[in-house]
Formats: sequence, C-alpha cells, structure tokens
Amino acid sequence: MTASQSTSTTDGEALTRAENAIQAGNPKQALDILRPLPPSDAVHLAKGRAFFRSAQYAQAAIELEAASKPFGGHAITALIEEAASLRRRADLLLLIKECRRLSPQDTRLLDAYGTILMHMGRFNEADVAFRESLQRRPNDKNTLNLLVMNLTEQGRFDEALSIMDDLRRQHPEDWKIGCNTAAILNNIGRLEESANVYRETIPLAPYEPALRLNHSIAMLKSGRMAQGWTEHEWRFGVPGHTNLPKDTLLPNISPTLNLQGKRVLVTQEEGLGDTLMYLRYIPALARTGAVVHIWGSSTLADLCRRVEGVAVVQHGGEAPAFDYHCPFISLPRAFSATPDAMGAPVPYLTADPGKASQWKKSLKADRNLRVGLVWAGGARPENTGAQMVDRQRSMPLVALAPLADVEGVTFYSLQKDDAALQCLDFPAPLVDFMPQCLDMDDTAALVSCLDLIISVDTSMVHLAGALGKPVIMMDRFNNCWRWLHEREDSPWYPQMRIVRQTRFREWSDVVTRVKVLLEDAVQAQ
Repeated sequence: MTASQSTSTTDGEALTRAENAIQAGNPKQALDILRPLPPSDAVHLAKGRAFFRSAQYAQAAIELEAASKPFGGHAITALIEEAASLRRRADLLLLIKECRRLSPQDTRLLDAYGTILMHMGRFNEADVAFRESLQRRPNDKNTLNLLVMNLTEQGRFDEALSIMDDLRRQHPEDWKIGCNTAAILNNIGRLEESANVYRETIPLAPYEPALRLNHSIAMLKSGRMAQGWTEHEWRFGVPGHTNLPKDTLLPNISPTLNLQGKRVLVTQEEGLGDTLMYLRYIPALARTGAVVHIWGSSTLADLCRRVEGVAVVQHGGEAPAFDYHCPFISLPRAFSATPDAMGAPVPYLTADPGKASQWKKSLKADRNLRVGLVWAGGARPENTGAQMVDRQRSMPLVALAPLADVEGVTFYSLQKDDAALQCLDFPAPLVDFMPQCLDMDDTAALVSCLDLIISVDTSMVHLAGALGKPVIMMDRFNNCWRWLHEREDSPWYPQMRIVRQTRFREWSDVVTRVKVLLEDAVQAQ
C-alpha cells in the first residue's frame, strides 16, 4: 500500500467515525474528528451536518456551500430527511436562509426551502418559493415536479395534471414523469386513464422497481388482485422492504409445493394495519403443513399467538432459522391461485377471554349503543411520507361534534398518541380507557365489548374488522388502494361501511352521512 493509499484509507476511517458520532448525537466529537482532514466534498458535507446538529447554522451553511457543485443537487438536500427524522424541519429553514445569504441566486435553495415548507403543510408559502424558482429557471423538471406535488397536497389536481401533461409532451422518454402522472390519476379515481399512462410508461423502464410498484397499487385499487399481488413483489427492489434473501422467499402455493414440516418465517414489513389485515392467511399457511413462525411487533404479539396455526411468535432479536420467509404483504400473492385467495373468513382474530371478561364487567351498566371513536392516525412527523398521508386521513375531533347530538349512544375513545389530548373537544361525554390499553391485545379486548367502531383509516379499522365488529370507516378523497374505488363495502371486512369524502380534505359531508348511519344503528339496537 502506498503512502497516498494509506492516507486515503485513514481519512475514510475518520469519516466513518465522524458519521458514527453524528448518528450517536455527538456532533462536537464528529467535528473534532473532521477538523484535521483535508477538504473534500464528503468532509464539507459531514461538517455541515455536524454544525446543523449543533444549531450552528452560519458555519453549517459555509460547509454545505463548499460541498455543493454548480451542477446537480445542492448538498442541503442531504439534510431534508435527516431534519425530518430529528423533528427539526423548522431549524432546517433557518439553515437554508443562511445558505441563501451566501448564494442568493441559487434556485436549488428555493426548491429546498419550498420542499420543507410543503412538508410542514405551509402550502401557499411553498407555492411562492417554487414559482420564484421557475421564474429563474423556466421549465426545470425538478422544480415543476415539486410544484405538482404541492398542488396535489392542496387538492388542486387539474392544475397538477396540466403541468404533468406538458412535461410528458416535452420529455416523452422520462419514465418518472409518466409514473407520477399515473399515480395522481390513480389517487383521484381516474383508474382507466391511469392504466393507459402506465401502459405507455412501463416500456420506457420495464425493470424499474418504483414504477412497477406504483403500477401494482393501481391494479389492486381497480380490483385486479391476482395481477396486482404479483406486480407488488417489485417492491423488493426499493430500499426498506426486507433484508432477507430473495431466493428463500415463499413461492406461490400450489399442489406441487411441499411445505410439510418446513419452517416459514412470516415478517412484519410495514404498518400494524397491514399485519392485522394479512394475518387472515396464517390458518391457510398452517394447513399446508408449514411450521409458521411470526416475527413482528411486540404490540401485536399476544394477538398473533391466538391466530389459528401459529407455532411461534417472536418480536425483536435476530432472524431465526427458516426454510422460507414471507413478508405479510406477500401472503396474498402466495395464495392468489388457491381457494384461500382472500384468506380466512372474519373473524380470524379473537380477544383474550380474561381481558374481555373484565371489560364486560366494567361496561355492564352501559345500556346505550357503545361506539368507539378514532379520529386520527399516527402523525409520525419523523417520516415525511407517512406524515403527508396522515394529514389527509386524519381530522380534528371537533369535526365529529355533530355525532354528539345522537341520543342513546355512549362514546368511547379508542384514540392513541397526541390526538388523544383532544378528548375534551368533544361536546358529549367521551369515555377514555385507552391509558389502560398498553398494547393492541388490550385494545382488542375493549373493542370486543363495543357495538360499533367509527374510525378514520387507521389500524383500528383492521383490528375491529378482523374481530368481526361493525365498522364505519371515514375515508379520505384519494383513498388507499385496499378500499378499492367507488365502493361502500369491503371484501376484506364484511361488516364495514365506507363513507368517503366527496371533496378533498372536506369532512363535513362525511360526518353528516355518518350521523345518519349512527342514528340507524341506535334504532336497530
């Protein structure tokens, strides 16, 4: 090894140690490690991140400017998700302002500024930033895409699609533009148009996982389940889905597949709702002779143990020995050509008998219709994608105030997290036992003693539906694929009634219709 190679290796090791210090929340240590290193883009970026973490924004701006070339992306973009994970988006705005003082003509900083404002829900300000950027660089694809995203967040879909149509005409070879166009069309229920755009776009990049994954969602929303599940496997090409080897992924169930005595590891991949929805396939998997080992969330562990056919439930720890593995979301694909294509009938989850008995005693005196309420999902501000979806699916509790006028009802809060602090905003008594529910198993026992669940699209609708409880789901305008399109019922949960927004982010008409359904439920009691 030459002296220069040795120095390079030492510098690389120092950068790794600095990165570890930053991730451990010790930016001062990181800066001490970085200070003697020769300048490079990587060193400047690491220093910028460390200074940001130390709230030294002027110094951070100097380093990020040094790390940025006049072409390509600005180094500040490397901090956007980092700031979100730290819940420091507002601080990143301060850093961007410092960068703009150093480079006032750099439109990339306007794009970054607008992006953070959009993530924070400050859409009008974001719009101003993106349009100012476009005045300086007309027809810039990246900025136009950001503007489109901001427009869709406001429900201005026609404006967004007009821009995307222009972009498709100008850049017919760019699959990302076609993918984004088709996704918008799919989200707002223009399914046939979306399918046509995908048909034109997929030949441009037939092996691009993000494109194929988006296409799968469109197929599932249109009810093309078997094809959609197969296409959905493209998600494994997108980071963050599974680290387990693809060659041991569970194949499609068929008469020639022998699973007798084989250990099948079923893993949680995304949210709790997905796991609750796909637990319906576990009994069928066990009937193949497989030894089913679930590796998932601690909050679902006890519920999973009572699912028919489960041999082992694990949370945390290392991956156990297995013959095949299967993320929960791949189970429908595995069973799509079998009589178990929709999994076990409802109810396939059961509440703990002892816990349910205790709740029955506590609620025995309540002769009214017992209605559980959920008005918000988990905000998860550290996850930009999840936060942006949650802004659309959640509502403030005060929006449900008209339900308080219905006589013969006792309302029970099933709300967790910060939104539970809104309980006092409801004009009728709202019983809150959720502090006593430490995991989903406790909640399931409480839900089993209620008559009806009224909820936005959260894991609660899956829990209640899987327990066989009647559910009224208040759904957003651009709904999730699993609730299909223009359906008020659900093939997944027979006792579910879907009440969907007719206008983007407008809940008043939804609540009016739910109130009528609630009055009907009281009359039917």
